[in-house]
Amino acid sequence: MMIADYKDRGITLLKKGQKGLIHAIFSRFGLILLLLVVQVLILFSIFQWFEEFIPHIFGGTMLFAAIMVIYLLNSKINPTAKITWLIVIMLLPVFGVFLFLYTQSDIGHRVLKKRINQIITDTKENIKQSNDVIEHLKKENLNVAALAHYINKRGCHPVFQNTEITYFPLGENKFDEMLRQLEMAKHFIFMEYFIVSEGLMWGKILEILAKKAVEGVDVRIMYDGTCEFALLPRDYPKRLKALGIQCKVFAPVSPFVSTCYNYGGINLSDEYINEKVKFGHWKDTAVMLKGDAVKSFTLMFLQMWGIGEREEQYSLFLSYPSLPVKKAAGYVIPYGDCPLNNDKLGERVYMDILNRSVSYVHIMTPYLILDGEMETAIKFAAERGVEVVLLLPGIPDKAIPYALAKTHYVSLLKSGVKIYEYTPGFVHAKVFVSDSTEAVIGTINLDYRSLYHHFECATYLYHVDCIEEIEADFQDTLAKCRRITMQTVQKEKWTVKLTGYLMKVIAPLL
Repeated sequence: MMIADYKDRGITLLKKGQKGLIHAIFSRFGLILLLLVVQVLILFSIFQWFEEFIPHIFGGTMLFAAIMVIYLLNSKINPTAKITWLIVIMLLPVFGVFLFLYTQSDIGHRVLKKRINQIITDTKENIKQSNDVIEHLKKENLNVAALAHYINKRGCHPVFQNTEITYFPLGENKFDEMLRQLEMAKHFIFMEYFIVSEGLMWGKILEILAKKAVEGVDVRIMYDGTCEFALLPRDYPKRLKALGIQCKVFAPVSPFVSTCYNYGGINLSDEYINEKVKFGHWKDTAVMLKGDAVKSFTLMFLQMWGIGEREEQYSLFLSYPSLPVKKAAGYVIPYGDCPLNNDKLGERVYMDILNRSVSYVHIMTPYLILDGEMETAIKFAAERGVEVVLLLPGIPDKAIPYALAKTHYVSLLKSGVKIYEYTPGFVHAKVFVSDSTEAVIGTINLDYRSLYHHFECATYLYHVDCIEEIEADFQDTLAKCRRITMQTVQKEKWTVKLTGYLMKVIAPLL
């Protein structure tokens, strides 16, 4: 049943109290706990029923674990993850091995991985890199041109000129402009978000989408399976279809079939525009692209849309002319990061910026759960004399990630990294800005989930006009923060410290 309330909430497709509930948690962490309980029960039974065989069982278990340890030490797994798996297997000698084989086997991912690789192969020539653009970039900065070459090699992510960038320092600013832009759409509207949650924000957007669909605009919306699991009913795509809107759920949750969930980044929900207060003031950021580079995001959307069913209209949607822009300075690279390959593109772009920085690298991120390589890159930049500033939430949205972030503070502070926490509330922005010349705005957090387990996207910016605005916003936000020192770390609650130390053991699996 559709309930319309144009005055206040836009369109809503849910009756009051009809939102879905989380019925269970199917994750690696949950599976570890389950296997731990099962193993304890089985071991207790063995002690009761097979007492005379305990030495043989114990010896066989230890041999099995030793073989797995040797295998892990010689594997290509991330060194930090190796430590985690070593601990898991030592605690769960038998079931830990089964868990490892389960997660490494890519059950539920093999078909998806094959399909994605095929789509990228079939469509990578749809947007060709302009030789003139890359040659101009080489003349300006060979190091940035090398980064552009790497990004494009890992997908179809060319570097563009002639693209106007508008920076939004808050979700409210983005929302206002989004409504205006949606109203002006003539050919198609593609929206891809991690979470869609009914309220003022989605209601007003949905009202425009429904109107545009009636006008003949091709309207498509895609959200993550975790959203369907927690917030929306399974038939929500059918409800949107009744409005003329095509809708897909990416990776619907199937218990114990897929080895990781929660793909995605920024959300359509009222807390992102401070319409609803959950964790104090919500600090988020966004960029709007106008011009040639928009084609990359169009292609990325169609690639994701085509995973479930073949999409044949790539050339049609990419053939629409770009909006005319004023002469725009600089270079722009929209790119996506896929967890189903070994190229940690998001992390490597961040590390490249850190390694090339000369004056400063200023970072906003909601989560700080670093592997050894990223932590070393951040510390090394600071030790070279670069001003590295991390701006993190003052009010956390989740207790465990907040505690895990604290475990990095002492090491980073000793290397000269400056750490601040946003006193008014929660920082959800993912921003890298460096040396007044380059920046990254996107969905990529500094944590394992984002860098290793999620589909993410971002925009790399070099010498574009809004770099100064991004840095000015960072400084304005910094003025509202408290600085973290060794003294403040020492005063942290012991419960937070203990949670961080314990959860760090399994952080790569979360």
